[in-house]
Amino acid sequence: MRAITWVFRLFIFFALFAFALNNQQDAAVRWFFGYEWRAPMVFIVLAAFGLGCAFGVSAMVPAWWKHRSVARRKSATAPVASAQNPLASALPVLEHPPRDGL
Repeated sequence: MRAITWVFRLFIFFALFAFALNNQQDAAVRWFFGYEWRAPMVFIVLAAFGLGCAFGVSAMVPAWWKHRSVARRKSATAPVASAQNPLASALPVLEHPPRDGL
């Protein structure tokens, strides 16, 4: 299984490397007010990918903080394991009673 993973990684690397070698010609990105950025196409694609990833992560941060605070509140109210009840932390905390027929 480990060998298959490495073969897959090598395939991805060589595919991206071939893409970079095939797109070395200059390209222009035209911005507002006549500003133009000229660079090899592979750098423009890499910059667009990086900016897209950064934008996506920054857009998800508020939702992550919300879920983290909810999880923290739930863990604070969860039963704590003790000598009398060692499995208390392993028991699920149900917010709603289970419905029959599902």
